[in-house]
Amino acid sequence: MFTRLAQQHRQFVRDLVMNLQALAIALENSGHLASCYTCGSEMNSASFMVSLGENHLIRFLVSDYGITWTEMRDDRELMKLEGAEAINQLQDLADLLKYKVPACRNHNLTTKDNPESLQII
Repeated sequence: MFTRLAQQHRQFVRDLVMNLQALAIALENSGHLASCYTCGSEMNSASFMVSLGENHLIRFLVSDYGITWTEMRDDRELMKLEGAEAINQLQDLADLLKYKVPACRNHNLTTKDNPESLQII
């Protein structure tokens, strides 16, 4: 049973890394500075970063050891989430891209046009 669960977890991490790579490409195509780096070809870890405006960064790390979302503004950590909550934030980021909704209206992410509107939910 545990061997099967370990294999499922490794497959989950690989799938997440592939989706992070696609999200980074889509964000870059929409004009954001974004990157997704992996170690080796096994796709068992990744470091994803995106700039959402002036001094507003998102960092998402995934590996066999865990999943972390960190949101920073002006080099200060605003929010740090782990696990499922971190992945939910990725969906919010993808929705911003998909629907081109100004982040400050519906999400805890902000835009450079309205930096004072940050709402951590």
